[in-house]
Amino acid sequence: MIAYPNYYPFTAIVGQTSMKTALMLCGVDPTLGGVLVVGDKGSAKSTAARALTAVLPAITHRDGCQYRCDPDAPAAVCPVCNVEHPEDPLASSVRFVTLPLGASEERLTGSLDMEQVARGGPPEHAFRPGVLAEAHRGVLYIDEVNLLPARMVDILLDVAAMGVNNVQRDGIGLNHPSRFTLIGTMNPEEGNLRPQLLDRFALMVDVHATRDKQKRAEVVRRRFAYDADPEGFIKSWYKEQVEMRRQIYDAQCLLPQIKTDDATLLLISHLCCEFDVASLRADIVMNKASRALAALDGRDAVTPADVRRAAELALPHRRHRKTGEPIGLDSNKLDELMNNALQPA
Repeated sequence: MIAYPNYYPFTAIVGQTSMKTALMLCGVDPTLGGVLVVGDKGSAKSTAARALTAVLPAITHRDGCQYRCDPDAPAAVCPVCNVEHPEDPLASSVRFVTLPLGASEERLTGSLDMEQVARGGPPEHAFRPGVLAEAHRGVLYIDEVNLLPARMVDILLDVAAMGVNNVQRDGIGLNHPSRFTLIGTMNPEEGNLRPQLLDRFALMVDVHATRDKQKRAEVVRRRFAYDADPEGFIKSWYKEQVEMRRQIYDAQCLLPQIKTDDATLLLISHLCCEFDVASLRADIVMNKASRALAALDGRDAVTPADVRRAAELALPHRRHRKTGEPIGLDSNKLDELMNNALQPA
């Protein structure tokens, strides 16, 4: 029996559809490059990030493996997985790893014990894993990402895009896999990310606490029920959690089969150009997000509706804006562009 974390259930979060969709897409395809959740305090940002781990499919790994390698494709540097193992791998839920504010670059990337290397030891045995190793095949969460030094954000986003962490010290190098679902949150009142860094996050959602009194009351009702009896509340959402976990697993399996035809690629590029998006990363992200949306819906082909939904998540933080203009996307303009592009020639 796999033990999933006792976090507040993902399926019990009231509303916040865009945020939940973006998180699920990154769960289906971790190569997307992560999601940035922007919003006020108390809008369930951190709750949703933690809760995601309990609806992601379990992974298998060897006991004692600090990287949680895939047993069928172990990291070359792993001293545990590259030997014969008579026992079957373990199965467990994915990790939720937090990068604390104030962490050093070495804490993030890991470090090499140069004294041990100087004594003739192999680099892999002298390596002290950091957060990027701990987060492999899991969720890496960064609260208040806008307060991190730009150098740290660059490293995080490079590794998220490449899936590999490269550690260099005094001419000695070591690589290890680091593929994770990256979730960053920030409160815009405490400062913004530079446009170059915003572009590196695949998806972005802007969340706010609901102004609907019925929904607000339901949020409070569920929170009180969870605080009073976490185990009982989690059990009451067991069926919904299992169904979502199965949906994400099925989508992960279906994703490699989904192709994007030329007409869809042209539609994606058309929207990027019309919204004055310079970065070609937007086209790539929209393609991946559209495919993940189709996979979540159990389809093997991307539809224009998938492209429109992907645009809402991939373009708001990338479009050219005037000084002081808020991040966002004109939904009426998006509808008009979609309708015009889909009109028969």
